[in-house]
Amino acid sequence: MMQVCGTARGAGDGALIPLSPGAMAESVMEAVAAGARDVHVHPKSPCGQDTLAPRAVAATMESVRSVTTVPVGVTTGAWAEPDPAQRVAHIRAWTVLPDHASVNWHEPGAEAVAEALLDRGVGVEAGIWSGTDGAERFTASALGPRVLRVLAEVTDPDPATARDSARALLTVVGQAHGRPVLLHGEEGGTWPVLRLAGRLGLATRIGYEDTLVLPDGERAMSNAQLVSVALSVLSTLPL
Repeated sequence: MMQVCGTARGAGDGALIPLSPGAMAESVMEAVAAGARDVHVHPKSPCGQDTLAPRAVAATMESVRSVTTVPVGVTTGAWAEPDPAQRVAHIRAWTVLPDHASVNWHEPGAEAVAEALLDRGVGVEAGIWSGTDGAERFTASALGPRVLRVLAEVTDPDPATARDSARALLTVVGQAHGRPVLLHGEEGGTWPVLRLAGRLGLATRIGYEDTLVLPDGERAMSNAQLVSVALSVLSTLPL
């Protein structure tokens, strides 16, 4: 399964970054046409910052769902709302629910955020970042068996070491609660980790949240181009 990921990036990263609900919907439509089968987006405030505010989440979800029927998820990252209690309050006030939402397990309040999502029938992607204690916390969590999948996030940006970092992360989370794993990297580690995910038969993702460039280092013109190239890369891996 290939997920296309929106982004916490902003206008400073270039005019091609989709920030408004309409731009996100257009980007998602193109990415799904290119082969994405799941969507992860970051609802934005009017000034372009990530937010969990009900109005912004509703506008984004309605816009994206108008162009696709594949599952659509959102972030609940602490950068969008640092106060864990306010994160939970926002989730409980959402008027349009996503199919799933990512919860970074190393962040304060992760369990309460995940429980609020589950209480509302929203699937949880357990974000387990390398270099944090998220894996240990998740392994010990009573909520672990209830999550939709583990989002194994390799934060090592070095293409020379990202695969080793990914394997180390998988050693810890690969069997945690028996949940499916979506493996992905970021920045310079994006493409090496994507290839590893393909070789291991794991779900993965691609999009401007993880990288702005293609395997050859050229700037990607859209999320759809990233999805198309990623699927082409995966299709050429040896069996």
